Amino acid sequence: MGRLDEVDLSQSLSRKEEARGLENAWARLAQLRLTLGGQIGKREIGPPVCVLFEGWDASGKGGAIKRLVAQMDPRHVRVVQFAAPTPDELRHHFLWRFWPALPGWGGMAVLDRSWYGRVLVERVEGFATREQWLRAYEEINWFERSLVDEGTILIKLWMHVSAKEQLKRFERREKDPLKSWKLTEEDWRNRDKRGDYEVAVEDMVARTDSPHAPWDLIAGESKRFARVEVLRTVINRIEEGLEREGLEVPPPLDEGDADD
Repeated sequence: MGRLDEVDLSQSLSRKEEARGLENAWARLAQLRLTLGGQIGKREIGPPVCVLFEGWDASGKGGAIKRLVAQMDPRHVRVVQFAAPTPDELRHHFLWRFWPALPGWGGMAVLDRSWYGRVLVERVEGFATREQWLRAYEEINWFERSLVDEGTILIKLWMHVSAKEQLKRFERREKDPLKSWKLTEEDWRNRDKRGDYEVAVEDMVARTDSPHAPWDLIAGESKRFARVEVLRTVINRIEEGLEREGLEVPPPLDEGDADD
C-alpha cells in the first residue's frame, strides 16, 4: 500500500461550505502574503514562497491555482506554467530552466508543473534515460535543500483523483466545446499508462519527501474540497516556514480588522 492509497478521496464539501472555507482562507492568505511582502505588519520583507503543483491530468490543478491567487494583487504573486522543454532548454541541465521562475525574498511564485517532470513524464515516456531519472532524485533533493536553506518556503502539492473520476472529467471535457481544447491525444495516452505513472508517483513521493520539503497529497475527487484544502495547506506551510526561520507568525485578523 502506497501513499496514494492513503488519500481519502471521499472527502467533499457543499457549495456553501466551499464558499465559507474560501472566504476564510483568502483573508488569512492575503494577510500572510502582504506581511511577507513587507506591505503590512513590521513592513520587512519575509522569506520567498514557492508553491508547486503536480498531479494527474484533469485533477483540478488549474482551478485550484485560480482560487489560490484569486484574492491576491497580481503584483504580489507570479504564476508560471511549464510544459515540455524547448530544444534550447534541452541543451542545459534539466533544473536550469526553473531558476528564473523562483521567487526572491518578499516574493511568491506558483508553478504549474515543475522539475518533477524528470521523474514522472520523462521517466515513463522514455525522454530521460534510467540513469538520468534515477540520478534526478538526489539532484532534486539537493536543489530543494539549497532553496530551503536560503529561506524559501517550498510547498509541494500533488493533486490526486481516482482513475474513474479522471475518466469522467475527460469525457465531460470532450463534450464541452469550451473545454475540449484542454483534452489532447497525449492525455489519453498518459491515461493508458496510468499504472506506470502510479509507480513513478509513489517513487517520487518516497524519494523526495523530506522534513525540509514535504509532499502534501490533496484529495481531488471533490473539486470544492480540493480548492479549500489547497489554501489551507498553503497557509499552514507558510506559518510553519515562518516559525522555522525564527520569524513571528502574525495572529489572524478578526472580522473587524478585515473589514477595515
